Amino acid sequence: MLKKFILLILLVVTGAFAAGCQEKAQPDDRLNEYVDLWNDKKFEKMYETYLTSSAKKTYKKEDVVKRPNDIYKDLAVKDLKVEFKQPKEEKEWDKEEKAEFPVTITMNTLAGEVSYEETITLKKEEKEDKENWYVDWKPSFILPEMEKSDKVGVESIPAKRGEIYDRNENPLAINGEAFDIGIVPKEFNESDLEKLSSLLEISPEAIQKELNQSWVQPEYFVPIKKLPISERPLALEIIELPGLYSKRVEARQYPYGEAAAHITGYIGKINAEKLEKLKEKGYTAQSLLGISGAEEAYEEKLRGQNGQRIYLTKESEEEVSIVEQEVKNGDTVTLTLDAEMQKKLYDQMKDETGTAAAVNPETGEALALVSVPSYDPNEFALGIAPDKYDKIYNNPDKPLRNRFYQTYSPGSAMKGITAAVGLNSGKLDPNKTFEIKGKRWQKDESWGGYEVVRVFDNDSVVDLESAMKYSDNIYFARVGLEMGAETFIQGLKDFGFGEEIPMSYPVRKSQISNDGSISKEILLADSAFGQGEVLMSIVHLASAYGGIINDGTMMKPVLLKDEEQGTWKEGLLSPEQSKVMRTNLRKVVSEGIAGKAQVAGKEIAGKTGTAEIKSEQGTKGKENGLFVSYDQKNPEFVLAMLLEGVEERGGSTHTVQVAQKFYKSY
Repeated sequence: MLKKFILLILLVVTGAFAAGCQEKAQPDDRLNEYVDLWNDKKFEKMYETYLTSSAKKTYKKEDVVKRPNDIYKDLAVKDLKVEFKQPKEEKEWDKEEKAEFPVTITMNTLAGEVSYEETITLKKEEKEDKENWYVDWKPSFILPEMEKSDKVGVESIPAKRGEIYDRNENPLAINGEAFDIGIVPKEFNESDLEKLSSLLEISPEAIQKELNQSWVQPEYFVPIKKLPISERPLALEIIELPGLYSKRVEARQYPYGEAAAHITGYIGKINAEKLEKLKEKGYTAQSLLGISGAEEAYEEKLRGQNGQRIYLTKESEEEVSIVEQEVKNGDTVTLTLDAEMQKKLYDQMKDETGTAAAVNPETGEALALVSVPSYDPNEFALGIAPDKYDKIYNNPDKPLRNRFYQTYSPGSAMKGITAAVGLNSGKLDPNKTFEIKGKRWQKDESWGGYEVVRVFDNDSVVDLESAMKYSDNIYFARVGLEMGAETFIQGLKDFGFGEEIPMSYPVRKSQISNDGSISKEILLADSAFGQGEVLMSIVHLASAYGGIINDGTMMKPVLLKDEEQGTWKEGLLSPEQSKVMRTNLRKVVSEGIAGKAQVAGKEIAGKTGTAEIKSEQGTKGKENGLFVSYDQKNPEFVLAMLLEGVEERGGSTHTVQVAQKFYKSY
């Protein structure tokens, strides 16, 4: 019994001792607990359990709990980190009523990192008959130098978008101005609605919709449409109407308009889908970004980075900066394009449907990239009216389609590549002749009713020169069969077929066939003279011929002026074989079927091509006419041109004539 009594006394004493230890908690331990909650943003528990009575009298719960949460949300605060280092020297805190410790507060905000030191004061208080240490809270725990009455402000300084220039510093996309045409409702005469609709090319319903917005007041300026600065005469005519006014506003300008639209592209408001993907990069619902063309391809270079400043406004109206991220304007982008050459080429092609690429064979620089029909990027950048957009979008000629990005059947323009593959592989002797009679040929009866058809039958003994001059399908079909599928496929791969075009501006890769193989003789024969399933972009076609005339070295196509130039493929031909090809390409014009390409003072050389788009042999389909050409006297570029729907206009001869007009003007 005595033992039990002694044990009970020991338990009571031990419990009392433990309770006494708890009552005498140390301030540094208490602060450690507080900091852990702070790092987890558990502001409510911090307020309820750890604040001094005086702090709770001075600051409401919403000051300590709701306000930091709201501020941190508005400032996009991440990675909040509060660090408290335990003091090395122990102190007898029982004799103290107050303790002070330094802490470091660090956070990442939308304007950059904020890092500062604060001194935290803990006071000894007795609550509910227990003595403990409590934090004397103050607003500077939220942001440095913050006081109770301060207001937090955020200033955004928009970055200027980088501009786009051609190789000669001609502007292609610049930051300029536009006319913002608007109505003051109380001064507007409803009878002028139809006239205004006609002048602005906007439906009366669309204008009325703008005027019916909830925020509109009779005396307010209601924006209706932006006009390019070049439309000054139209703007002046419009503001003569009662109640119509114009303001000058900042706007993206495209001085070469339709001529370079598919190169420049345009900028526009970000949509919800893209915003979801890009919001981590600082894009907002109000952001403008590149929608197509170089504006889209080089968005990262052009966009820049907005400046941001977080500041406090004191009662005295003094502003105190917390952190500032300097504005970084977008970079200037210089293209290899020759804008004046681009315009001249566009002017010759603007009434056509098709595409063209002019590429320097020695450097790979793209000097012109044309897609027609086109559109005015200025209208799109300023906010094109829905009915106008629908008209362009539904145009059967597809002016929004970037045709130099697309791939097409090369037709007989393929024959130059087939010849190069044959020569380089040793499977084609340029002096070897085939005896070909008539316009139709098939290897044997295993081909059934299928025959290869040639246009001309003036030569019955055909060598490479004759076949090139008269674009002989039968000759090249037989060359392909003698070469064999394995050699032919490898040769095309050597020319870059089946791989991504090594260009910073996106262009679709070319294909040998739908599945990359050629397992049937008829497909091999067709592919060798440019039908079959072979597809090429106009950029690749120009680059390939650049390799043929450049002693067998094909340069990678480039559009950025500061992009490193380099070889894409080499050893496609020996210098001697390249000379043979150059001679034959010149004779295609001087003696063969491309005679209409002749230009005084120039030695135009090249290869024509007609690609038939039809479901089966013997039927009449649509035709694309091609002509790949260059001036042998001054081979600064290879021009590859493709025009769609030439079947009623002379086939590829029509393309030859359009190219000839360009050479005369250039």
